[in-house]
Amino acid sequence: MMDWSDRHCRHFWRLLTKESLLYTEMVTTGALIHGDRERFLHFGQSEHPVALQLGGSNPADLAQCAQWAQQWGYDEVNLNCGCPSDRVQSGMFGACLMAQPQLVADCVSAMRSACDIPVTVKHRIGIDDMERYDQLTAFVEPVAAAGCEVFIVHARKAWLQGLSPKENREVPPLNYDWVYQLKRDYPELTIVINGGIQTLSECEAHLKQVDGVMIGREAYHNPWMLAEVDSRFYGAENPASQRDDIIEALMPYISEQMTGGARLNHITRHILGLYQGVAGARKFRRHISENAFKKEAGIEVLNEAYNLVRQYQGHMVPSTNTGTTHE
Repeated sequence: MMDWSDRHCRHFWRLLTKESLLYTEMVTTGALIHGDRERFLHFGQSEHPVALQLGGSNPADLAQCAQWAQQWGYDEVNLNCGCPSDRVQSGMFGACLMAQPQLVADCVSAMRSACDIPVTVKHRIGIDDMERYDQLTAFVEPVAAAGCEVFIVHARKAWLQGLSPKENREVPPLNYDWVYQLKRDYPELTIVINGGIQTLSECEAHLKQVDGVMIGREAYHNPWMLAEVDSRFYGAENPASQRDDIIEALMPYISEQMTGGARLNHITRHILGLYQGVAGARKFRRHISENAFKKEAGIEVLNEAYNLVRQYQGHMVPSTNTGTTHE
């Protein structure tokens, strides 16, 4: 979810579900140690519970970043051992770490020593020529022995050579049975399943076998699916009853962020799928895509896109005062 689940996206998702654990996009240890730490670590208090996802393989660097995660107020720090992109491999982190379980164990141990918040690991069921289930457990066991209690398992292997990151999300076949088997073999661990999950009904089916479900790109492209999560899985009231509620709730946030220097398209790019499956959705997406990037674009662009959808419902809404910051 690099370049996707940034703080604007997470604020948007939080309007749809108050209970789900949100994850940041993967941030490298180098970016935090040598770059703009405030930019990468800043998040809104409304985002809780939220986990910082790290990319790295140096135990000392990861320990420092885990300490910062706690200081900044994150609820969890996660080590990514599943991303297959070329730039991740060249930096010696992501999925290639599955070939070095003891190094991952050392990283987890160092991170746990540096912070009190949970340290978790996200990984694949294997990489390249790892074809056997016992090779998956050979990764999990030393990492668990180092103190990791939560494993988020993408139920596909990753081919580090020959497939693009997009192909690695689609071409290797899903093998949910191995993830289920992990839970049976290590009942003391929290096993969360990930990969190819598109509906809440599928989530319910997986939860009969494992402890949790992670949804990534489907939630991004079809975010309204999150609107039933709280009532369906947490016994809590859903934050919004209709999509229009989300737009109304976003308006003050967008005005505030733009007053602080944010560009409109940096926020609205995350909401293009909100009206998926609803009459007028294409016009909503097109109007935002064609106008929000413009230098002079203000919140009226979202109002106009909103009205295009509302026209199909027989409603019109007045434009918001674009110069006002709402609290």
